[in-house]
Amino acid sequence: MGVNLSAIIPAEKRKMTDFNGWSVAVDAYNTIYQFVSIIRQPDGTPLVDRMGKITSHLSGILYRTTNLLEAGIRPVYVFDGRPDELKRDTIAQRKAAKEKAQAAYEKAIEEGDMETARMKAQQTSRLTWEMVDEAKKLLDMMGVPYVQAPSEGEAQASYMAMKGAVKATASQDFDSLLFGAPRLIRNLTITGRRKLPRKQIYIDIVPELIELEPALKSLGITRGQLVDVAILVGTDFNPGIKGIGPKKGLKLIQKHGTLEAVMKEKDLDIPSYERIRDIFLNPVVSDDFELYWGGPDEDAVVSYLCGERGFSENRVRSTLKRMRKARMKANQTTLESWF
Repeated sequence: MGVNLSAIIPAEKRKMTDFNGWSVAVDAYNTIYQFVSIIRQPDGTPLVDRMGKITSHLSGILYRTTNLLEAGIRPVYVFDGRPDELKRDTIAQRKAAKEKAQAAYEKAIEEGDMETARMKAQQTSRLTWEMVDEAKKLLDMMGVPYVQAPSEGEAQASYMAMKGAVKATASQDFDSLLFGAPRLIRNLTITGRRKLPRKQIYIDIVPELIELEPALKSLGITRGQLVDVAILVGTDFNPGIKGIGPKKGLKLIQKHGTLEAVMKEKDLDIPSYERIRDIFLNPVVSDDFELYWGGPDEDAVVSYLCGERGFSENRVRSTLKRMRKARMKANQTTLESWF
């Protein structure tokens, strides 16, 4: 999911409270997929209601969004639209990988290897259109805005950040930087302790802030050149060149200046590279959005999550109380800023 540039992009570790007062465009698909992947039973099965329908995404949206609001962060979830045709191969590869993981999961269950089963189950995670619609429905009830992108969600989120409609984007991917987001926050919605696979070791996952202009300056390249590095490494729109990772790709662009020069020097053929570059530098985005953070409709949330989906009413009402307090605190802070 996206190009991994962690080997070359400098990031600053931060605390949630460092983003107090920030409005953040959250990559909805990326984030909700993480919820479905991580929020599971010990044997790897996702949380489900009495009808057998997955609820992990709803649980993640309710509780993690509340954590963000309590930290003074105003999230807006941005959903993907129609994918570009160049993404077709990537989608097919992901589908094949999930089918392979499903077979490995079933084998692990048969052998009673619960740790492997959970790890493989996470790799089988799928986000359906029904789950997306359910997520939007819950966000409406919670008073949290969302935006439907015409194409790439991270492109839309980055455009909103470039316009100043939000302060930053939030995603696990680095694609927001390629799309021009001035600030990217990683790990924002999955902050916490995580157990390393097959090890009795836990690590603390904390937010990381990446600022585009300082990052580009430290690398000595432009945003366009960073896109060229990504194309060499491989993106959702192309497989990249075998043997070229972020560090080698960066060195090649620093030395030769452009992707075309690298291709000529190394005798490389990258189909549709100009179109891929254009996807990142001139993405399809929309100005058709309004951002308003309201209070939760408690009766509607309780009716939906508890009455229809089997959530604990005590826990949901307790979370809604936290959400209301966070909203009141945010309103008070906004009011005080006028004086």
